[in-house]
Amino acid sequence: MNFRPIRRSFRARPQEQRRGVAVVEFAVCAPVLTLIMLGTIESSAMMFLQQSLSISAYEGCRIALVPEAKATNVKYQSELILKDRGVKEATVLVEPANFSTSPEGTWITVTTSAPFNKNSLVGGWIFSGRTLTATVQMMKEQ
Repeated sequence: MNFRPIRRSFRARPQEQRRGVAVVEFAVCAPVLTLIMLGTIESSAMMFLQQSLSISAYEGCRIALVPEAKATNVKYQSELILKDRGVKEATVLVEPANFSTSPEGTWITVTTSAPFNKNSLVGGWIFSGRTLTATVQMMKEQ
């Protein structure tokens, strides 16, 4: 009789090969998906901060139009809104500083700004070093 030795094949089964391919695909795609997710979070945080600054400047400027209002009232209102929205290290600038004695037709400008690094959700590494600013102008009528 003619016996042939049984040879074992060291090739993986098709489902084991597929499992290996899936691991490699995940290893390649996971960092890309993570960067996209973090970029989306950072961009959303930046838009929220910009909107918060705009709303704060607008509301501060509205207070400036109230008769007998002072710059401290404007700053207080703007800072109160920024605090409620969790904005850190914001600054509020009111020009002219003595608008209560200014004549009708004077433009009152309220500028709010805040650094993005201090207000970022994930460290601000994409938009590092940026300071966002919002400016609103309204004319004094009375």
